[in-house]
This record gives sequence, C-alpha cells and structure tokens, in this order.
Amino acid sequence: MAEQYTPSDVEKSWYTWWEASDLFTIDSSSSKAQFAMILPPPSVTGALHIGHGLTAAVQDTIVRWRRMSGYNVLWVPGMDHAGIATQVVISF
Repeated sequence: MAEQYTPSDVEKSWYTWWEASDLFTIDSSSSKAQFAMILPPPSVTGALHIGHGLTAAVQDTIVRWRRMSGYNVLWVPGMDHAGIATQVVISF
C-alpha cells in the first residue's frame, strides 16, 4: 500500500468511468422527478477544514438517498460559494 494517497493514480480511471456512465448529465426526457445539487468548491485560499468534509459528506448522503428513492439526480461541481469572503482574504 502506498504511504500516501495520490489522487492522479486512482481518480483518472474513475473519472473515465464516471463520464462513460453519464454521471455528469441528467436525463431531461425522464419521467422521474428531478433533483439537482451544486457542489461548491473549496475556497480559493486552499485552506480545507472539517466543514468542507462535512458538507461533502452530507451532500453525498442526500444525493444517494434521492437516487435510491427513484429521482433523476444530478450532483455537479458549482461555483464559489464564498465570493465576498474570498475577496476579503485575497485583497488584504
């Protein structure tokens, strides 16, 4: 087992599978109820904290629950959710 996790070693093959499985799209012709959630990226400062992990874990749980409940689900990376705070940190 590697001493540390190297995302590029693992996620490249997963990303290819995700794309091939159309997991970044939603079937707009589906008769199922639709559910979409935007996953905000970490702040531009790059300082990750437990809140980032908690948010991702909660959103992942909700998305999986909706899929298992029969919804047509789309969970996509979104836009910065802390724009003003980011501007303050970067500006000063």
